Amino acid sequence: MIAEYIVGLSGLIAAALFIYSLKSMSSPVTAVKGIVVAGYGMLLVVLASFFSIFNVSGEAASHLPINILLAIIALVLGGVWAAWKGKRVQMTAMPQMVALYNGMGGGSAAALAAVELLGGRYTSSLSLLIAFLGALIGCVSLTGSVIAWAKLDSRLNTYRYSQQKAVNAVLFGLTIILGLIAVINYGPDDSGIFAILFYVGALAFGICMTLPIGGADMPVVISLYNAFTGLAVGLEGYVMDSPALMIAGMVVGSAGTLLTVLMAKAMNRSLSNVLFSNFGDSTAQSSADTEQKEMKSVDPADAATTMRYAASVIIVPGYGLAVAQAQQKLYETVKLLQDAGVDVKFAIHPVAGRMPGHMNVLLAEAGVPYDMIFDMDEINESFPNTDVALVIGANDVVNPSARSDKSSPIYGMPILDVDKAHEVFIIKRGRGKGYSGVENPLFFNENSTMVFGDAQAVLSKMVEALKALKGV
Repeated sequence: MIAEYIVGLSGLIAAALFIYSLKSMSSPVTAVKGIVVAGYGMLLVVLASFFSIFNVSGEAASHLPINILLAIIALVLGGVWAAWKGKRVQMTAMPQMVALYNGMGGGSAAALAAVELLGGRYTSSLSLLIAFLGALIGCVSLTGSVIAWAKLDSRLNTYRYSQQKAVNAVLFGLTIILGLIAVINYGPDDSGIFAILFYVGALAFGICMTLPIGGADMPVVISLYNAFTGLAVGLEGYVMDSPALMIAGMVVGSAGTLLTVLMAKAMNRSLSNVLFSNFGDSTAQSSADTEQKEMKSVDPADAATTMRYAASVIIVPGYGLAVAQAQQKLYETVKLLQDAGVDVKFAIHPVAGRMPGHMNVLLAEAGVPYDMIFDMDEINESFPNTDVALVIGANDVVNPSARSDKSSPIYGMPILDVDKAHEVFIIKRGRGKGYSGVENPLFFNENSTMVFGDAQAVLSKMVEALKALKGV
């Protein structure tokens, strides 16, 4: 009885810690503290779960030694691997790691549901139905997240074939039917094969659902699967009568859902459009305005000199900055500009990078003060009064086609109004298109000049030029 109270109280405390940590993670200033608090909550739940062994009796008690041993081995292996990967992961690979961890959460929920669906012990019809839903959502989150990881890691390309949507719909329908049969004919002898086929179908549907989605939509997809994982965990928490799992799952699920909606809104696209529109399927685009124009270019020293004598500069970081690992060199450039009296700000688009908040984390890693970083809605009106806008490795989020070209796939997407600045410098490795494959007329504008090269090398030359000017 005491053990039961300890487990219940621990779950309540952990749930409060999860909620507090989520609130803390809403601000860059307190985000690290929030993550640590969430870790303490999870540790408390894990330790408390071992107290549940005192409530086990009968046949289940005979399996306790091996089950406890397996649990400890799993915790050690998982903890060591996560700590090792967490210290080694590069900033550019952070979205892939988030996708994998998403998938592991969904897979865990699906495994918990398997205990109910394949266990053969008596349980209520409602619990079986909820376990079925949790298993379905968890499996889709698992394999879908793995496919998202493979795409982000350039291990897999977007794959489409004719009638793909119809095939996916049939596969989903068959999976649902198999799962319902397993629930209706519940029992170790009657439902086993149907439950196994249901799991195979659910895992396959997660793959088929994610394969045709374009790479540029992966940040939204990751956020959606995060919501799926939270929902699956919450459902299995109900089945297992675990308040901590239920609350944690609901918090993660609701946060992931809200983030997914906000990101889709930032792209001016519905969630169904992201999932089923085959974005990027057609490469035909209106490029008449750019065919007759050429990109102007300038060397880094000249660009740095122009910024040095400007009154205001707005910097737009993109994925290219993360690839070059040039955030430290960028902040060194910024400090030299500030020493010269230049007003410098950073502008962040909601879907910049490969996952939500990617650029914010990148700048925080370099020590950029939070009060220098502004969201799109906060800073867009400042561009017309800005002397210089510096774009580093960003493309789609500064593409003016989104405002003016109705034939463009990104038409209607809110963008950073970089093209309205008096002068624009774009640091870019080459003349290629962005992640979505859409041509960007910004690069050909009269007020735009390209600074070709790797961001690390370009910014290093800018720092040298600014130091030389400082010594004059």
